[in-house]
Amino acid sequence: MTYSQNITEARQTIGENQQTWNGIEAESVARMRLQNRFRTGLDIARYTAKIMRADMAAYDLDPAAYTQSLGCWHGFIGQQKMISIKKHFGTTKGRYLYLSGWMVAALRSEFGPLPDQSMHEKTSVPALIEELYTFLRQADARELGMLFRELDAAKAAGDAVTTHRLLHKIDDYQTHVVPIVADIDAGFGNAEATYLLAKKFIEAGACCIQIENQVSDEKQCGHQDGKVTVPHEDFIAKIRAVRYAFMELGVDDGVIVARTDSLGAGLTKQIAFTKEAGDIGDQYNAFLDCEEVTTVGHGEVLISRDGKLMRPKRLASNLFQFKSGTGEDRCVLDCITSLQNGADLLWIETEKPHIEQIAGMVDRIREVVPNAKLVYNNSPSFNWTLNFRQQVFDAWTAEGRDLAAYDRAKLMSVDYDGTDLANEADEKIRTFQRDAAARAGIFHHLITLPTYHTAALSTDNLAKEYFGDQGMLGYVKGVQRQEIRQGIACVKHQNMSGSDIGDDHKEYFAGEAALKAGGAANTMNQFAA
Repeated sequence: MTYSQNITEARQTIGENQQTWNGIEAESVARMRLQNRFRTGLDIARYTAKIMRADMAAYDLDPAAYTQSLGCWHGFIGQQKMISIKKHFGTTKGRYLYLSGWMVAALRSEFGPLPDQSMHEKTSVPALIEELYTFLRQADARELGMLFRELDAAKAAGDAVTTHRLLHKIDDYQTHVVPIVADIDAGFGNAEATYLLAKKFIEAGACCIQIENQVSDEKQCGHQDGKVTVPHEDFIAKIRAVRYAFMELGVDDGVIVARTDSLGAGLTKQIAFTKEAGDIGDQYNAFLDCEEVTTVGHGEVLISRDGKLMRPKRLASNLFQFKSGTGEDRCVLDCITSLQNGADLLWIETEKPHIEQIAGMVDRIREVVPNAKLVYNNSPSFNWTLNFRQQVFDAWTAEGRDLAAYDRAKLMSVDYDGTDLANEADEKIRTFQRDAAARAGIFHHLITLPTYHTAALSTDNLAKEYFGDQGMLGYVKGVQRQEIRQGIACVKHQNMSGSDIGDDHKEYFAGEAALKAGGAANTMNQFAA
């Protein structure tokens, strides 16, 4: 509905109640409606699911149409990312937000900072989804409010051309609300617990839920040791639980990302149930590290394989061990079974960013599921500089190039910055997402913890300058002046926090009697230029 149509509809309703609704202005109602386009989280989930499905279809036609996101731990952070994207690129198309369970654990738990082991309050995750969308909707209200003020000024000046342009801009307004890929860890319990929590995610606005195949009560960060996976039927039950949650709430095109941690997981908590040779349980058990036995000892667990009694290797922790070197095979089986049982996208957690390693697994998956697509964690847990310098070093070694000037064990050294090897490595990092989208089936690239690190880095720089001999200049030169020069909206922090929106509402509610904050004495006027 256009701005004019909103005004007409509001005017009709007001007219029907004109004897008691004195002072309600149709144009003000229209503005408030446009500034609050999404009434509920389910409105957001349905809207963003359609965006994500369209992007997935576009990627299937052209791998250059991959998508990206950055991880968030606060609504303000997500809001500022989308404001920046609109400012620099003019559109939010193909750009999402990622909600990282790691950052919720580290930064949002009432227990204080926690490791990524599902120990934080599970309700804090849907609460963050709701918070992110609250801030994104406020970004819409703020930007539209500024357009309405420009429109009023153009009308007051009798500028018909500018008035027409602004009306067109309002009608074509692109929201800051984008898909969020939301991390539900391993489901925080059994399949029923997963279903109940998934509903909270979706009701808060999530159109995409990422779930991993680790044991819920043994969950580890994907880039740490000690990961324990579950049999496929257990994981599939949780995927189904998430799908049921989407469908119950009327988000039929909700997206499920099935994550496998099998590449770095050498343990399982249970032996899979199997009815016959070759079924999914039998395939899972085939990876167990076993030895043939002829006698049975006290308290042993045995399985039969090809008519033989086998003893799976069981640790003192009561966990069973997989055969060494089976990680990639298990990942491929995980991915195929997930896609065949309700998942839409895959996530393969790797120990390094290596395109051919990922592509080798994706090629095998696509032999069974041709349109298989991945979400990939461009993780800060990787030392990107070292990894890619080593990859270039190894490639040059294979080519027979002279590498006498380089020591592979010390490639991270600053002494190599600016060398031919370092420059080539940096170029490979620059094009990694594009190249991996084309070669390795990666539809969505994300960085899980970027603002965790940027907040620490910028705070360190400010503290060093402000508490050092630069004093106040450390803040002014390093922060405020940069905000002004780069056009960062937050330099007008009162406006960003909603002060001008509040002034508009005061005027709607009280007319000339409104006590507004944005007058001549407001110091934000110093930033008008």
